[in-house]
Amino acid sequence: MSRVILHLDMDAFYASIEQRDQPRLKGKPVIVGGSAQERGVVCAASYEARKFGVRSAMPSSTARRLCPNGIFVPPAMEKYRAESRVIMGFLKEISPIIEPLSIDEAYLDLTDVIDGSDFAAPIVADPISAADAKLLASIPAARQLKERIAKECDLSASIGIASNKFLAKVGSDFQKPNGLTVIPERDKAGFLRPLPVRTIYGVGKVTEQALITAGIRTIGDLQDYPSDLRPLVGSFAAALRQFAFGEDDRPVDVSDEVKSISSEETFTRDTADRGVLRAFLRAAAREIEESLRERRLAAFTVQVRVRYGDFTTLTRQITVEDPICQAAQIYRLGCFLLARHNLVNRPLRLLGLGVSKLGDAAAQQLALFS
Repeated sequence: MSRVILHLDMDAFYASIEQRDQPRLKGKPVIVGGSAQERGVVCAASYEARKFGVRSAMPSSTARRLCPNGIFVPPAMEKYRAESRVIMGFLKEISPIIEPLSIDEAYLDLTDVIDGSDFAAPIVADPISAADAKLLASIPAARQLKERIAKECDLSASIGIASNKFLAKVGSDFQKPNGLTVIPERDKAGFLRPLPVRTIYGVGKVTEQALITAGIRTIGDLQDYPSDLRPLVGSFAAALRQFAFGEDDRPVDVSDEVKSISSEETFTRDTADRGVLRAFLRAAAREIEESLRERRLAAFTVQVRVRYGDFTTLTRQITVEDPICQAAQIYRLGCFLLARHNLVNRPLRLLGLGVSKLGDAAAQQLALFS
């Protein structure tokens, strides 16, 4: 059975909320995060700031250099979370099959909600399949959702609609901000052809460069590539080929079970700069803390993952007796692992920080009194 998947992605969520709440920031390059003077890290950036190359997890000093007129605003996570709960509530009113990906985006399965019969009547010159009829029939619901978010929250969102999660995500990114894109089944391979290979889920900067070196710059190049992809991307080859043709069988996951939480960054240039690495670890630790708090979880294990210029990848971890959930604890253990195992003995292409062996956060509160 063909599915109807909607992907909602709020537009520059943190920065847009600040621009809404502070009219003086409208149309200005807003950078949510710590100030450059305090060696802070960027949490989010408005579209005006992104034009200068400002991105999340970037050191604030770098953001200031790229965007001298940027206006730094300290993050207000409680406010952002409250706004997120309202928007996720809108989604749950449409379908109970929802998979939140983060505070500002989610997948929604509309397969059993949408009736495509009104669109299924054949058109002589251009007949519509039943699958594409259901996709088209979901447009009114998507428009109503966008209008409700605009009216009740004074924020904009971008939506993608397709038969699977990969294509829906591509659709929501396609016309940002405030976009609505439907990718019909019959057109999906052609729609993907001109897009850069980095559009595909899982293709980071390293994989992208390996593909470009082989002459594969667009998804169309990937579709036409006659040889085995495994020498280029290893075990990712089969999935990469499927994504290139718009195939993805992952269901919308409604389970709440989370086994690990992590964040990683592939650097534009290999680096051993301690300031850059610590800035990433601080930002990643804060992000992990937020994810743990939202799920009421704590962690027993912290791990770091590094990749060098020759693609050698190492993972090291430490397990503690009492569960942790604070960014400062996670950051401190991440730094400890890097130093203990001498992992920054040469420049890093990638650095990752994560936690696992998760349990109820109540255990952390008990540990404070033991």
